[in-house]
Amino acid sequence: MSVYEYSAKTIKGEDVSLDHYKGKVMLIVNTASKCGFTPQYKDLQALHEEYSGQNVNILGFPCNQFGGQEPGQEQEIEQFCELNYGVTFPMFAKVDVKGEDAHPLFTYLTEKAPGLLGSKAIKWNFTKFLVNQNGEVVKRYAPQTSPKEIKKDIEELLK
Repeated sequence: MSVYEYSAKTIKGEDVSLDHYKGKVMLIVNTASKCGFTPQYKDLQALHEEYSGQNVNILGFPCNQFGGQEPGQEQEIEQFCELNYGVTFPMFAKVDVKGEDAHPLFTYLTEKAPGLLGSKAIKWNFTKFLVNQNGEVVKRYAPQTSPKEIKKDIEELLK
């Protein structure tokens, strides 16, 4: 199994198989518009701009499971991201990332890259998963990890 087995709806409602990103590095992030970590959108966009020509994709998955910090509908979320942070990387429809209604992609990601002390649960917004060109999860990052700190790991995968 790899992330290529999964699909998700884009923020515009289109079904996309993650095999669309085959052969590319992915940074998959659960996001929220009203979180203390929301300014990370700026650094995620900077990564997207720096690496998009090198087969690296940032994928944002809005989630309202943590403190109700993503209450909007998809169109509102998309507008917020564009207007406030200039987001042009792929954004997906709002999903659950934990619990029995968790999107299967996030169930897979947390199985492959457990968090602190082996916990599979995602604890907060802006948890990040780095996926290599073969669709394998290589690392999980805590919400407070700045996207800038992930650059060195992206560079390693691009070698």
